[in-house]
Amino acid sequence: MVLDTSAFVGGLDPFTVREEQVAPPMVEKEVKKNNMTLLRFSTAVESGRLKIFAPEQQFLEQVKACATSLGDSFFLSETDMQVLAIALQVKARGDIPQIMTDDYSIQNVATKLGVQFVSLGTLGIKRVLCWIRYCPACHKTYPANFKATDCSICGTELKRKPQRNFQAGSLQKNKQQNQK
Repeated sequence: MVLDTSAFVGGLDPFTVREEQVAPPMVEKEVKKNNMTLLRFSTAVESGRLKIFAPEQQFLEQVKACATSLGDSFFLSETDMQVLAIALQVKARGDIPQIMTDDYSIQNVATKLGVQFVSLGTLGIKRVLCWIRYCPACHKTYPANFKATDCSICGTELKRKPQRNFQAGSLQKNKQQNQK
């Protein structure tokens, strides 16, 4: 079980989970904002229920490439990328990781990478979304990995929306592949 910050914020008690639990070091920095969450996190680490480690660079690069192709790279923090990379690393050693998160961008990228997720306080995503960026003023569209935050024509701040022609069956295909 790879734990995202949202798992702790959502009230996860690591002592109620039987599976091995791991998280990147940056999760600790994010949970320090809440005393009860930090207490739960620290107790789990000190008792050995939760192991902290940083992912290898090659897995971070795979996550970044996938997030960029889907258009989620602008919406994933470095912590989110590390959570996904740890899951890929666990998968590469032959285990079946599950990410515990309520973050839709993490869920979207995880699904595309063939990694399972469990959500706590939300229903989770129904299908993989591929995003495009667009200008709400002049309606010019840009690729998901467009670096600027403002429209090159009118200067309005860009927004994002799902690409209409992306295959709706992608999530089902990835779930079937995960079960094999």
